[in-house]
Amino acid sequence: MNSTSGGRRHTAGVALTRFRPQLIASSLFRAPKPSRTLDSPPLAAAARRRFLAATLSFSSSSMAGSAPSEDALRRALAERQAAVDAQAEAVRSLKAAGVKAGVDAAVEALKALKIEAGAAARRLQAAVGSGSGAAREEMRQAVVNTLERKLFYIPSFKIYRGVAGLYDYGPPGCAVKSNVLAFWRQHFVLEENMLEVDCPCVTPEVVLKASGHVEKFTDLMVKDEKTGTCYRADHLLKDFCKDKLEKDLALSPETAAEFKHVLAVLDDLSPEQLGAKIKEYGIVAPDTKNPVSAPYPFNLMFQTYIGPTGLSVGYMRPETAQGIFVNFKDLYNYNGQKLPFAAAQIGQAFRNEISPRQGLLRVREFTLAEIEHFVDPEDKSHPKFADVANLEFLMFPRELQLSGESAKLLKLADAVSKGTVNNETLGYFIGRVYLFLTRLGIDKSRLRFRQHLPNEMAHYAADCWDAEIECSYGWIECVGIADRSAYDLKAHSEKSGVPLVAYAKFSRPKEVEKLVIVPSKKDLGLAFKGNQKMVVEALEAMSEKEALDMKAALESKGETNFQVCMLGKDVVITKKMVSISMEKKMEHQRVFTPSVVEPSFGIGRIIYCLFEHSFYTRPSKSEEEQLNVFRFPPIVAPIKCTVFPLVKNPEFDDAAKLLAKELTAAGIAHIIDTTAISIGRRYARTDEIGVPFAVTVDSATEVTIRERDSKQQVRVGINEVASVVKQLTEGQSTWTDVEFKYPSHIGPQGDQE
Repeated sequence: MNSTSGGRRHTAGVALTRFRPQLIASSLFRAPKPSRTLDSPPLAAAARRRFLAATLSFSSSSMAGSAPSEDALRRALAERQAAVDAQAEAVRSLKAAGVKAGVDAAVEALKALKIEAGAAARRLQAAVGSGSGAAREEMRQAVVNTLERKLFYIPSFKIYRGVAGLYDYGPPGCAVKSNVLAFWRQHFVLEENMLEVDCPCVTPEVVLKASGHVEKFTDLMVKDEKTGTCYRADHLLKDFCKDKLEKDLALSPETAAEFKHVLAVLDDLSPEQLGAKIKEYGIVAPDTKNPVSAPYPFNLMFQTYIGPTGLSVGYMRPETAQGIFVNFKDLYNYNGQKLPFAAAQIGQAFRNEISPRQGLLRVREFTLAEIEHFVDPEDKSHPKFADVANLEFLMFPRELQLSGESAKLLKLADAVSKGTVNNETLGYFIGRVYLFLTRLGIDKSRLRFRQHLPNEMAHYAADCWDAEIECSYGWIECVGIADRSAYDLKAHSEKSGVPLVAYAKFSRPKEVEKLVIVPSKKDLGLAFKGNQKMVVEALEAMSEKEALDMKAALESKGETNFQVCMLGKDVVITKKMVSISMEKKMEHQRVFTPSVVEPSFGIGRIIYCLFEHSFYTRPSKSEEEQLNVFRFPPIVAPIKCTVFPLVKNPEFDDAAKLLAKELTAAGIAHIIDTTAISIGRRYARTDEIGVPFAVTVDSATEVTIRERDSKQQVRVGINEVASVVKQLTEGQSTWTDVEFKYPSHIGPQGDQE
């Protein structure tokens, strides 16, 4: 988990023989030169290079590498250190024995061994430190500083020193978010003919009791025993293990392997196991070094009250899904009572995080985009699975996690056919999520799909996978894709008394023995007045066991207590209020509770990872400083193009205004920059907010269009500009197409700053 290594381990012979100084081949420890990619802009920043060095190893580690594994390096260092200790003891013995003749030679040998041990330590430090530690932090700060300076996002309530876990999106951030959500709607809602809904953020307690959130929506927390400061228990353990692996070069290979195993199965640890590890490793509060309490659950929901009396408890929703589940019956009828179908919702969710950190990755209010795909549990095939079956990407099944291996490239069709992915519908959405993320601009070599471990997965779930994206914080869960079986609809049916079921017609009628529950609405109306409907619905929603138990109680006692969840209390049911029997009857259809496949997208997390994956630097013309660039794909770029009059000239200004009017009519987000600074500086300024195209007006009839990453330019008639830019931003044409169609132009490229 959160590993950047990936692939198989290679011992390169180092761990297979005991240390012999005279036989050490230093060439074994020379890192392979990274291959140069032609399609990537030059990355001059040292931090960016060091960070990418580690991520490149993740995507290429399946190839036979010449560099030894971390395990081999640790063993080599341990053997050298053991040789140093042995030689130091030999020197002490010679001195104690007064043998002067051999002391000088022994000391020289000790110095040589220390040099070898130092070199081994440096090789290990380079291996475990690449892409992490200071380099990661340096790269992250460059990204975050640019984002905040350019107002992509900032801490909320900044003038009051802010509140942890709350952020505001500024103008370019809002535009990126809006574009991501628009593409999400196009990619999922429109293409799959989904039914979109919009439900309230405030949710009554009864709904979240039925879903299990009131009882179980918790994280494990520990407290500083002296100050009371709270920490997430799993975060303390994860940070401890990662810090040891990256900084403690004296770790034995066995201890390092243990820490890696803990990281791999962290989400699978029970509260007792988590507490035992914290105690075993002597983990303390990071701020005060005080001891911490045993882990205990903390519910993450924000509680509130609906209405002025304070009697109706509610919560700010922790997810949007429950609004879809409780509307299933109406949505099913709206869809003509046909399965499968999917409902989707985009909206705010709220979680009272124990210790918010990592910027947009762990916040207390955030945007979710969720899909609930309802399907017959007896047929989870998908008619469009063939469209994604041949996709190949990094997958991390639970078997690989538990055995300490890394994610591997797998073809989706093979993963489904072998049962690694439970069914075609789940596999189809995994494939669609992969396409969505990579088309947004996520680097496919830093994207993997990790299967939930046994304790991590709910008991009712058939299978669960997370789309995890690697960034400077490690591997971050950004999308969850789960087959939740029929749990949610059954839970709400039971608690509400309203059957949330679907129907499948038989080709010919079948004779079945079936439970028949017939409430006497007259007697129930006399007894319960305005609450009659809720009691009737609760009686009709009883399971077979509940109904037969009630039948037995009524026959023996004449009455029984019955809990009606919608009333929040038990009522007395008498024999004349309901008839319960098993009858043989001909059925024309099957009644069942649909299963649900749920892709759930954390939009803020996806956007932050996109920021990091899109960021790079390139040298200015003088090469004295680095210029920041975001390589956003046009589909998500906050501004699609900029318009620059080359010089202050009324003719050019009028042409720019006319061009801006045409861009607005075409629905293209743009800005006009008429400042007096050089055109190169204006290019650099817009590159820093990820604008993919810049239009320079240097004539009333023709202009130049510049592409951000290649810095290449073409000449285009002014009347064609809006059409060309629109086709580029909507993906109808590529820059290569434009270069082929229009003459090239040589001019300032934006590296003058």
